[in-house]
Amino acid sequence: MASTTKEFLGHPVGLSYLFFTEMWERFSFYGMRALLVLYMTQYLLLDPHLSDSVVGYSALSALLTTLFGKLSVIGISSQIYGLYTGFVYFTPFLGGLLADRYLGKTNAVYLGAILMAIGHFLMAFEQFFLLALLFLIMGNGLFKPNLTAQVGSLYQPGDQRVDSAYTIYYMGVNLGAFFSPIVCGTLGQTVGWHYGFAAAGIGMLVGTLVYWRGSRYLPLENQRVIRVQENDGTANRSWLRPLLVIGYLCFVNILFWGVYEQQGNALQVWADEKTNWNVLGIDIPSSWFQTLNPLFIILLAPLLNRVWTWQRRRDTEPSSIVKMAIGCAWMIVAYLMMMYVAGISQGAEKLNLLWVTMVVLLFTIGELYLSPIGQAMVAKVAPARMVSMFMGVWFLSSFFGNYLAGFIGAYYDRMSNQEYFAIMVAMSALAVIMFIAPRKRLGAWIDAKA
Repeated sequence: MASTTKEFLGHPVGLSYLFFTEMWERFSFYGMRALLVLYMTQYLLLDPHLSDSVVGYSALSALLTTLFGKLSVIGISSQIYGLYTGFVYFTPFLGGLLADRYLGKTNAVYLGAILMAIGHFLMAFEQFFLLALLFLIMGNGLFKPNLTAQVGSLYQPGDQRVDSAYTIYYMGVNLGAFFSPIVCGTLGQTVGWHYGFAAAGIGMLVGTLVYWRGSRYLPLENQRVIRVQENDGTANRSWLRPLLVIGYLCFVNILFWGVYEQQGNALQVWADEKTNWNVLGIDIPSSWFQTLNPLFIILLAPLLNRVWTWQRRRDTEPSSIVKMAIGCAWMIVAYLMMMYVAGISQGAEKLNLLWVTMVVLLFTIGELYLSPIGQAMVAKVAPARMVSMFMGVWFLSSFFGNYLAGFIGAYYDRMSNQEYFAIMVAMSALAVIMFIAPRKRLGAWIDAKA
């Protein structure tokens, strides 16, 4: 366990260093997320001479055209966005596997941080655009699952603080996500795209320094590979049931993330085109749209924790799986509102900022009912020697969901906004059904392990 008895908000002090490390890493990631589609649609891919200078772009463009037909600038940008954000959540499975078997969590975090910093700074050169995305993808794969898994390693089995620890950690994620569009987005849209990307790279370096400073407060087993002697078949079978549970929930989560991640894709374009970003006479960059979700998470996470504590005392708190279903139900409400808003946005006049603010508020409630709850569940259910790999399995749902978001986003300009948002409603409803139907059997398996 950790080498100190100091505490942070009633938790081991190591949580504070993981909190701020993840905050700066998310600062860098969401800085990229806020700028990526706008950078491609408004600069890099508009000029054929500029896009053709990008190493590997011609081959990628030809492949996407072969698979999906002729694509507009928005269409191909959406495909690249989906591939990038998707693989960001695919590689954690491989990164978790490498850490559990060869590197250890600590070394994997350091290596991942260095690769991501290189990727951010490569974004300063147009010709290395795709190579930069590759470095970011590989680095995130090593960094993400192994830092997240270390939150659970701060606690003894059965410690009831684990759920709240992941919610606090999740606030750190979104604190970085809140500031990054303000800093990176403003620099990118008003000073120069490369200044925004460079700011994201600096944030990644700061996060690495924070992690180094806090390493003495983290469990020593993070620095080595846990070897377990397995003398019979029992240990080999111990991971099968948790893997089945997490695998099924990940499969359903694909629908949630495919709907949710429209925030950085089609909804970012919609917010840029249809929303009035003039506030009190000041024109705000539309990339600030990305600050709404993390701001609401910071505000709402403590409130929802209190609600769940109140429900727990009365024995009415929903199970983890039911909470996930509730999260998807909130997405239905959000996209029904988007259908209504799309219906009143047919004129030339842009919409009041309050509309997209309300929609993102609904998105955020749904996210809080699903994402941190799922991470805490993985930490409790996964075998100790395989927790990084299992966390990587959990992030696989985000891989497929992010790619699904990009795939669907390619049709954004091929249909009406109302038709597009109706698809999101249907996908969210299907996810609710798939969570609720087997909840008793899955819940029994989770309780048996926990």
